[in-house]
Amino acid sequence: MIISPSLLSANFLNLEQDILELNKEKDLWLHLDIMDGHFVPNLTFGPVVVSKLKTITSIPLDAHFMVTNPSDHMDWFKDVGLNNFTFHWEAATHHDRLIQKAKELYPSVGISLNPSTSLRVIEDFIFEKVDLVLLMSVNPGFGGQSFIDGTIHKVEELAAIRKKKNLNFTIQVDGGVSDFNSQKLIRAGADNLVAGSFVFSSGRGNYHQQINKLRKP
Repeated sequence: MIISPSLLSANFLNLEQDILELNKEKDLWLHLDIMDGHFVPNLTFGPVVVSKLKTITSIPLDAHFMVTNPSDHMDWFKDVGLNNFTFHWEAATHHDRLIQKAKELYPSVGISLNPSTSLRVIEDFIFEKVDLVLLMSVNPGFGGQSFIDGTIHKVEELAAIRKKKNLNFTIQVDGGVSDFNSQKLIRAGADNLVAGSFVFSSGRGNYHQQINKLRKP
């Protein structure tokens, strides 16, 4: 089980200290919400900031691009040390072409779905090409939102597709994840949980405890 603390909820004035604290943990990804102010009504950080993160951590950097032009961002971020590049299904037109291009630049490529987007819109062969499927359990754009309960059924549906097709893509869930719903998500088939407020609002020194709460039944 991978836990992916979302840096959107970290203390930006002491970001280095937060990351150094997380460096003590195992089985983590650092989740980076890249927002452009167009696809979602928020604006976060760019490649200059992300490139600095790689100098202080060996934790895999997991970038979730909430942007209207994922192809452009793919080029802008290609040299900053990202492990995973996830783009929104709703923001792209030629999905297969975008995945193919991303795989030339990044070790892992994922697609993300908004809560209102059905799994049925995705052509079956796409699941065979991606390394990760990110299911949003809140509407994208801001941290601290409440978890949408219907996501659990969506995870079950996606896990059934994965099993039926004998695939091994990661199922990641992002939004409102806490110890209240983490075990339900794990039982449904999720194997990567993004948690921002739940981890960082506890205060530095408590991150280990919060991360363990997400993993334990």
